[in-house]
Amino acid sequence: MAAAVTAAVSFPSSKSSTLPTRTSLICPERVTLKKVYREASAGGRVVSVRAQVTTTEAAPPAKAVKHSKKQEEGVVVNKFKPKNPYVGRVLLNTKITADDAPGETWHMVFSTDGEMPYREGQSIGVIPDGIDPKNGKPHKLRLYSIASSALGDFGDSKTVSLCVKRLVYTNDAGETVKGVCSNFLCDLKPGSEVTMTGPVGKEMLMPKDPNATVVMLATGTGIAPFRSFLWKMFFEKHEDYKFEGLAWLFLGVPTSSSLLYKEEFEKMKEKAPDNFRLDFAVSREQTNEKGEKMYIQTRMAQYAEELWELLKKDNTYVYMCGLKGMEKGIDDIMVSLAAKDGIDWLDYKKQLKKAEQWNVEVY
Repeated sequence: MAAAVTAAVSFPSSKSSTLPTRTSLICPERVTLKKVYREASAGGRVVSVRAQVTTTEAAPPAKAVKHSKKQEEGVVVNKFKPKNPYVGRVLLNTKITADDAPGETWHMVFSTDGEMPYREGQSIGVIPDGIDPKNGKPHKLRLYSIASSALGDFGDSKTVSLCVKRLVYTNDAGETVKGVCSNFLCDLKPGSEVTMTGPVGKEMLMPKDPNATVVMLATGTGIAPFRSFLWKMFFEKHEDYKFEGLAWLFLGVPTSSSLLYKEEFEKMKEKAPDNFRLDFAVSREQTNEKGEKMYIQTRMAQYAEELWELLKKDNTYVYMCGLKGMEKGIDDIMVSLAAKDGIDWLDYKKQLKKAEQWNVEVY
């Protein structure tokens, strides 16, 4: 059971023998049943002697049982599908970026009445209202990372929250194009219905180890799953989970006016200074010592040696959510550091992925 949320939403052994022994080898690949007929002479008569030899089939090797390092026990996936969705209602929808920010990002809370039991790191699908003019059919669902802990922003396990950026851009023909689902969601009013599917995904589930080092790398609305992680770690009390490791968040945005959940994260840092580290990368306002724009990989480069030492430990988990280019930038940092230790970074990263210590969800 989890207690109420403690923070409000801020915007055989063998024996020897003296007898001679003989080892029999049976090939496990083939199973045979042989009947051997031989003729023998007995008192001038020829008799037929039949011997039957049966080999025993070797049992197939047992498959190794994979034990996940993540909080997978009891995880629900695809409870609701497009043909059988869940219809909730909007409880809250508020813009969380400043008016001068390059684009709008909204935080929204939907009712689930406890019918959609999700975990931190999962996603839900949203089916926007209306018909797709291209095919005359209902719009297809879009997936969004969940931005709330399993308890939800209200602490009663009856809501789910999303962090959505309104997509508006100009195409090659000079026409203004609006993203169907993002604009649908950002325009929703409290009380409106919203059609949802899911929950889905296991890639981004939190590690079981409460003493783990969790490095989170986010750009923009890629912050969503990490807000869910951090609420569970620092704003909630659970009988079966108390985080005592290190959570290190890197968040990259274009301007300070587009920093998401900044007050919440700063409050967490005040509450658990030894367990939470927070680094922002504001590309249009900050530069490094070389005068280069401060992207998330630029900020990480300032801690490269420390991060590499952490990545050599088996209780360090890296989670990445946001723009695709981010991972390549991080690869560029780690290649030379790993090489100093005689390690091929790309091979090492594959090992990390196999061990569930490198988790990526980019778009």
